[in-house]
Amino acid sequence: MLIAKNAMMWSAQVPKAATVQGFTVVECSDFGYLASGNGCCDDAEDFLYWRYSAVNRKTLVAALACALLALSTLGCQTDNHLQSITLNVSQVNGAPVTGEGGFVTLQGNGGTLQLQAIGNYSNGKTLDVTSKSTFTAIVDPIHDVDAFGNTLLPPCQTPACPNPSSPPYTAGTLAWDSTGLITAVEPATCTWINEAPLVNGEPGTPAWFYTGDYVITATFEGITSQPIYIPIASSGGNQYYDGQENNPSGACGPSSS
Repeated sequence: MLIAKNAMMWSAQVPKAATVQGFTVVECSDFGYLASGNGCCDDAEDFLYWRYSAVNRKTLVAALACALLALSTLGCQTDNHLQSITLNVSQVNGAPVTGEGGFVTLQGNGGTLQLQAIGNYSNGKTLDVTSKSTFTAIVDPIHDVDAFGNTLLPPCQTPACPNPSSPPYTAGTLAWDSTGLITAVEPATCTWINEAPLVNGEPGTPAWFYTGDYVITATFEGITSQPIYIPIASSGGNQYYDGQENNPSGACGPSSS
């Protein structure tokens, strides 16, 4: 009788179970319906299961939030990229200037031009990238002679400039360095001519045109600036044009007339 009574009591305590969305839901007298992986209604086991699940959910949410924040920050950094470089002249013979760019004459033997490279970024900001840029100088392939009809020498990079150090030179007239400093060196020359005709046998108002120049660009992070064109006025100019002495003073270019 005792055994049968105990069996009946145990049978009455067995919780009712059902399967919901893959979990076994068990009816318990103290916790109501709880989910258990094996259908056993052990209070401690069920409590630990739900606490573990809650912690996992919180950890997952926090991880997702961090990932979204990281992606957002990375996206902002990626969007802030270099779009273009503007190349200007910031100093002429050591004197600060503004608005000089595109076309600037290198005046006087030993004269200098300091270039400045400004990076333009996608967020609207600008940054001086002169010290990070690589400068390139070439003879203008279209305008490549001086006022006397001589072909311009290739430019040279300091300190080996002019090259060689004495005539006959194979490179010179314009020197540049890694800081963007442009210097007029030997052989000095002039790339401006006065094409104005004589008026009643006398020189009239000069009409200056350049015959040659050097082309300078700056490159940073794969972006190359617009070119700056640099005619040379490191020597006196040609006094004659088209057989007429229309420049008797030997001026070279508009600034020297």
